[in-house]
Parts: sequence; structure tokens; C-alpha cells
Amino acid sequence: MKIEKITQITMMTNINMNLQESIRRILREEVNKNPKVINYKKYTLILSNNPCDVFKHFKVENLHGLNYKKCLAYKNTKENAYIAGLTNISPKTKKPFLFLNTSRLGKGKEKIGLIMHETMHLSLELHKHNVKRKEEEIITWAENEAYKIYDIIENL
Repeated sequence: MKIEKITQITMMTNINMNLQESIRRILREEVNKNPKVINYKKYTLILSNNPCDVFKHFKVENLHGLNYKKCLAYKNTKENAYIAGLTNISPKTKKPFLFLNTSRLGKGKEKIGLIMHETMHLSLELHKHNVKRKEEEIITWAENEAYKIYDIIENL
């Protein structure tokens, strides 16, 4: 009787460990796509070293006043790009998204500055631009999210 229970517990532990490893593998595969897309409950994070990938991701020619063909024609460099970052509402799901052109992020303070810039836009959107009542919450959320995104980018 005791051996059967130990065997059952061992089997359940193995199943649980296999499930956890499968989830980790799926998440790694999702994050390793180009563009890299991470779906959070409140928004979607899109990371790519090609600014035109945001159009491909949504399968659109025009996106919030920007144009795919203009993006392709633009001379995108580390110092200048058609899109460095973009925060808006998805044309497909109506869920907010934050796109970062990782080739344009720069280093150090320039990188965290651009990330913080986009997370502020996102935070304002998520908090309904209610700065009078939620100013500190808006800024703190953006700051914490910027740190999280910075760590993700550093580990790519």
C-alpha cells in the first residue's frame, strides 16, 4: 500500500515537472520569435530589431498614421529610425500594445529613457489619462514596467 502511494506521488511529481518544463519551453519559443511578442494581461509587448515588423505583426499597411512602405523606404539606423518605439491600441484586438525597435534603443540611459518614454504612454492609456487622480500610480506603474522590459531586453 505504501509503495503504491509513493509510486503515485512520484508519477504525479514527474507529470507536474514535465508540464512545467513544457510551459517554459513554449514561453521560450514564443519569446524567441522575431518579432518577439509577449502577451500580458493588460497589454502586448512587441520587440524587434526591425521597425517595420510592427506592420507585419498586425498584418497592416497603415498603423496609427504610420505606413509600411514608408518604413521600408526609410534609412533605419542605430541613431535614427522610422519607429523607435510605439504605444497604441491594436487594430486587431483593441488591446494596448507597446512596440520597441531594439536596434534603436542605444545603451545605458538612452535605452532606459526610450523604454520609460513608451511605458509612460502605455501607463497613461491604461489609467485612462486620469493624471489628476492617479498621477503617482501612473508614473510608478510606468517605471516598474520599464525595469521589467529592460531586463527582458537585456536577456534576449
